Amino acid sequence: MERQVRALREIFPQLRQYFPKGTNLNAHSPERLLEVATELNQRPRRTLGGITPAAALQKLLPNPPEPSVATTA
Repeated sequence: MERQVRALREIFPQLRQYFPKGTNLNAHSPERLLEVATELNQRPRRTLGGITPAAALQKLLPNPPEPSVATTA
């Protein structure tokens, strides 16, 4: 629980850079929200030892699946 609280305290100030306090997120397009999420997920996190969330996820996935490619016979 402590780790989650720490992570939330770290992310809220970053969100404020994009959306001021009290902003209704429903007023923003899904594309804009995805853009912000992507930018935030590419930033290193102190709570993750200085790596990005994407890199932390890759560490948790020992063998990420290979993209499947269709073949023609």
